[in-house]
Amino acid sequence: MIRVATIAELQTILDGERQQGRSIGLVPTMGALHEGHASLVRCSVKDNDVTVVSIFLNPTQFNDQTDLAKYPRTLEADCALLEQCGATIAFAPSVDEIYPEPDTRQFSYPPTDTVMEGAFRPGHFNGVCQIVSKLFFMTMPDRAYFGEKDFQQIAVIRRMVEDLGFPLEIVPCPVVREEGGLAMSSRNTLLTAEERQTASQIYQTLCKSKELMGEKSVASLHDWVVETINAVSGLKVQYYSIVDGKSLADVQDWNESDDIVGCITVFCGSQPIRLIDHIRYKG
Repeated sequence: MIRVATIAELQTILDGERQQGRSIGLVPTMGALHEGHASLVRCSVKDNDVTVVSIFLNPTQFNDQTDLAKYPRTLEADCALLEQCGATIAFAPSVDEIYPEPDTRQFSYPPTDTVMEGAFRPGHFNGVCQIVSKLFFMTMPDRAYFGEKDFQQIAVIRRMVEDLGFPLEIVPCPVVREEGGLAMSSRNTLLTAEERQTASQIYQTLCKSKELMGEKSVASLHDWVVETINAVSGLKVQYYSIVDGKSLADVQDWNESDDIVGCITVFCGSQPIRLIDHIRYKG
């Protein structure tokens, strides 16, 4: 595996690969890699001749600088994992390399980027679109891989790809979960063992809610999920939204759409750590 820190070196390598007719897969990450990221890399390695994994903790998508400061940074361990997974290139640039000057571009795809995470983290998805579009321009991949844990992010990126006309395929990959059901996340490393066990009740509650959807309205099921999770010591729901899986608009009735997803964000522990998850009710 080659480790690259500059855009010029990355593009020189990829131009050579492209000239030889090789396909390129991109896995954008913010580092602190875990088995969820590894599953994306393995998918790309299977599908493409060349797999580029970016490791870049993007400051423009953090509206909370405290959150950015405590985000885990584990570059050496990340590169070791990528080598094990068969990645071709680890692209780990500096902030100055990516943003030699401020990125003032504005992206707007309502309601996809204005609800849920968009409402609670102003500017977050604009920052996501800034960095992902930059990575797409730099690498011009055939395919790009994203974990379905970040369900809303994939929907926003699809809108951006359509808007900017990138000739690539977005490949969503299934959520990878810990033994208790907690969705794997770099933030999980900030939880104590006890807090991880507590956090596993988020997904367990979502699974139980799917069993109950036949006997509850959308509104009553929403309230049941929020009340059940908030009753667990150490957990506090920030939002729970039951939405159309494509538009991300709220649904009021189970017959309103054939693609319905429940998306949740929960604070866990004393710090507290912000965790996201979702469950598909229909589709």
